[in-house]
Amino acid sequence: MLGGASSLNDLNSRIIQCERCPRLREYCAQIAQVRRRLYKNWEYWARPVPSFGDPRARVLALGLAPGAHGSNRTGRPFTGDGSGDFLYPVLFEAGFASQPKAVSRDDGMKLTDLWITSVVRCAPPANKPLPQELRNCAPWLDEEMALLGKLRVVVCLGRIAFDGLLSHFRHRGQMTSRAGFVFRHGAEYPLPDGLCAIASYHPSLQNTNTGKLTRAMFLKIFRRARQLAELEPQIR
Repeated sequence: MLGGASSLNDLNSRIIQCERCPRLREYCAQIAQVRRRLYKNWEYWARPVPSFGDPRARVLALGLAPGAHGSNRTGRPFTGDGSGDFLYPVLFEAGFASQPKAVSRDDGMKLTDLWITSVVRCAPPANKPLPQELRNCAPWLDEEMALLGKLRVVVCLGRIAFDGLLSHFRHRGQMTSRAGFVFRHGAEYPLPDGLCAIASYHPSLQNTNTGKLTRAMFLKIFRRARQLAELEPQIR
């Protein structure tokens, strides 16, 4: 089903109002009150973070959850923290993003052929959502994927995102077993509905600062996503 921009905007509006996980809502509000010294003059978003991108996207980037002082502060996925500082320059070079730097919802960033979302929409303590919180958020991804009518490729940023994508197909009855689906950076798997999944390490500082995930490795993932989505290659 092709829902279009209006349907995805409506979905985002409902996501922002979500109160399904009291622990996460309390944590986000607490972070917004305490803040970091660097952001003491910011008014934190402190609500579930809506998805971002091109409603006609052929590629979906699926992350874990908003960062406490990143997306929970700015209100846009991967914006305002170290993960985003690593991600967006790669998206720019790969031809998905209009600019390499993401600092706020109002910085003029535009995405083409890419939609960014996550399996959990609120920042979790220690970046570890509880199993019930993952289940509470799963219906949002179900709706979102149904509305992204041109979707061909899902890039899973980290193991939890990878598991969340497989769970989406399993509870919809489109996949009976996850046997054979092993999380490994660069692994590709065919999915129901003619989709393809690409697994990638998450662009967290823990991975990028240690060299577990390099810029070259990450760029290769998104260039491969373009190829699988049958998009023209982009070289900047």
